[in-house]
Amino acid sequence: MGYPCPMCGRYTLTVDASVLADLFELEPLTEFQPRYNIAPTRAGPIVRSGVEGDREWGVVRGGLVPSWAYEALIGRRVITARAETVAQKPSFRSAYKHRRCLVPADGFYEWVKTGGAKQPHHIRFADRRPFACAGLWERGIEPETGAPIDSCTILTTTPNELMADLHDRMPVILPPRRFGDWIQPGPLGPDAAEAVLLPFPAEELEAVPVTTLVNSPRNEDPRCLEPVGEQGALGFD
Repeated sequence: MGYPCPMCGRYTLTVDASVLADLFELEPLTEFQPRYNIAPTRAGPIVRSGVEGDREWGVVRGGLVPSWAYEALIGRRVITARAETVAQKPSFRSAYKHRRCLVPADGFYEWVKTGGAKQPHHIRFADRRPFACAGLWERGIEPETGAPIDSCTILTTTPNELMADLHDRMPVILPPRRFGDWIQPGPLGPDAAEAVLLPFPAEELEAVPVTTLVNSPRNEDPRCLEPVGEQGALGFD
């Protein structure tokens, strides 16, 4: 039996690799497969600034492992970072200054308690287009093997009107015009941070109740997105 994760702990990336390449102005990601239930500690793609300052793909595990961490499992506790405090927190300060990234997605899951159960919802753009969440990445070391660990976390902010009925936080979704501002190397000024770390407008999003198959991270196929119920005020009742 699976269980729901913290805010934006599970997300989807089901579009074709060529669509992602167009969005991020990169060559298509090689060996890409649609993902229907990306869970914490599972590997997923990011877009980051390379050594020469150009955009590049990376494949990292979810849940940021700080470079000073003594165990990789700390990543389970830092799946997300609050935008309001990310610049001050020891776990995130260095990555926020030097290793910001884009986390591609085309939706994320959130659970709402209904009676004695929790109903999963898939939050996405109404036209199903992919988007990017503001993220941070870090390179740590696996203590037992000495191997490098690239990991990431997703920033969250206050909810918009749609998300307020589901959760008290939502991921920071960046419009394409802000991609370059976010991943440019070096510290991000306060004005630039204020411009990007905002709740995305609710009008373009929908929240669709989906099957509880998504509760288990072992389920990673199109059935996870099967809708249930009928559309209502949230998107659905």
